Amino acid sequence: MTEAKLGLIVVSVIIIAFAFAMRRFGVLQTTGVVATAIITVAIAASLFLTQ
Repeated sequence: MTEAKLGLIVVSVIIIAFAFAMRRFGVLQTTGVVATAIITVAIAASLFLTQ
């Protein structure tokens, strides 16, 4: 696994964790967190598979 692929995984997890933290503090609604998670996974998967 290259450093770029490892970076994609790490950054994706951080983005999703940050979205859940924002939900816990009441900044985001549940639909926003779900949308963030789905979009993040989709983008990371497409970049991961094309490298």
